[in-house]
Amino acid sequence: MTRRPSWPLDPVRLRPARRLLDVFVSSALLLLLAPLLVLLALLVGATSGRPVLFRQTRIGAGGREFALYKFRSMRKDCTGPGVTGGSDARVTRIGRVLRRLSLDELPQLWNVLRGDMTLVGPRPEVPDLARRYPAERQWIFRHRPGLTGPCQLRSRQYAAQLDGRPDPEEYYLRVLVPQRVLRDAEFLRHATLRTVLTYLVRTIVYVLRAARPRGGGS
Repeated sequence: MTRRPSWPLDPVRLRPARRLLDVFVSSALLLLLAPLLVLLALLVGATSGRPVLFRQTRIGAGGREFALYKFRSMRKDCTGPGVTGGSDARVTRIGRVLRRLSLDELPQLWNVLRGDMTLVGPRPEVPDLARRYPAERQWIFRHRPGLTGPCQLRSRQYAAQLDGRPDPEEYYLRVLVPQRVLRDAEFLRHATLRTVLTYLVRTIVYVLRAARPRGGGS
């Protein structure tokens, strides 16, 4: 029988240069994007009601829990699996736009500034799913989760694979988690400032491409 790792795990400390980058970028973006954040809050409130922010417990560095913040993109008081497919009926109309453009993630800049998260790293996981990861994959929770990263830039692809699955959580844990951890491991082996900056640029491109009008043609 495979031995489960003990929780909390031994956290991997973030290098000082990366922490300085986190503080500088997150604080600068929170100031620059303040009008957009207010506008999005008003938009969510007007179309979906309160609460505007979605607060959820996630796993941080060393397996310790923290409160993650997002703009609410799902209907209130809805239940369902802990993973979200690309065509999940729980997502509101405005929520689909926010998710497609990654605007729902902007409040996580506050998590980065606080030190719960870093700019680039593994995707933050919910405790129930984290503890159901295969034992050999749980080492990923030693690391600080990221606002963006190799898996976050494939979030729409992963979500689409969950559509139509009779048990989305089982598929996620059995098929997608090994793929995600492998990609995160590759990044973490080369998590230099240059690599982090490269992922930040790739994230900007990812969002801009999502903002382009769909369909069309001559």
